[in-house]
Amino acid sequence: MDLARLIEKSRRFRLECNKIGRILPCLTVLQKDAISDIEAVVYEPVMCLILQGRKETAIGDQFADLGPGDVLLVSHDLPVQSRITKASPQEPYLAAILKLDLGLVRGLYEQLADVALLETDGRSLAAGRAEPALIQALERYFDLQDSPLDAQVLGASTLREIHYRLILSPAGKMLRALVVVDSHASRVAKAIRQLRRDFCLPLTLPELAHTAGMSVTSFHQHFKAITGTTPLQYQKDLRLIAARTLLAERHQTVTQTAFATGYESPTHFSRDYRRKFGKSPGRDARNAA
Repeated sequence: MDLARLIEKSRRFRLECNKIGRILPCLTVLQKDAISDIEAVVYEPVMCLILQGRKETAIGDQFADLGPGDVLLVSHDLPVQSRITKASPQEPYLAAILKLDLGLVRGLYEQLADVALLETDGRSLAAGRAEPALIQALERYFDLQDSPLDAQVLGASTLREIHYRLILSPAGKMLRALVVVDSHASRVAKAIRQLRRDFCLPLTLPELAHTAGMSVTSFHQHFKAITGTTPLQYQKDLRLIAARTLLAERHQTVTQTAFATGYESPTHFSRDYRRKFGKSPGRDARNAA
């Protein structure tokens, strides 16, 4: 796969954004000159196309090792772990990141319902090779950064095409499922929205299942099948990611951070934190001071 033109367009895009601001707010180009440690972050629905370098991303039993020409699709909000495994100043890690519009996905229901209704085994984190039609659509979308008028007139239709290409791609099974408003994927997405909003509260499995409109057993099974993790582990990951941010940016104590993120016991919090990040919250707090 020849990515040379898209790499050049992505570099020009970064320069233009610095000069005149970002005309295409849902599009970002990420560049890193060195490999990274494992980072825990919450991904919102997004497409990530690797242009240079390599990256690993994982949640629960879902894992993706990505290189140039690979596209990562994240269909639900996910607390993932990721790290850049290949990058240098001479050949930096470079990725085009597009925020997905699930309203736009569902807007294609009439055209894609017959295909979407067949999907039952998609995963919320999926990867595959980018197809030529997707690359071409992305190139045209990058070109719109050069003209605000072009972006205003053609941006919506080009973005719709990109979503269409992603939905029909080999990695797009879960997006195809999300086309259907009442699918298991869409119901789990409702529960995820509640988890993200109220992650500090003591939510129970029956409450989440009720939000999803499913039985407890069915909800637990579909949540794990779709996200690769359990609802309670998902909530724990959200709490720990938020805690790491509090320790790094607000200089709170370990006890304050534990209570602020929904833990009732600082000891329990410290144990979970060490298990996830490989070091104590006290160490991260001292490093941030």
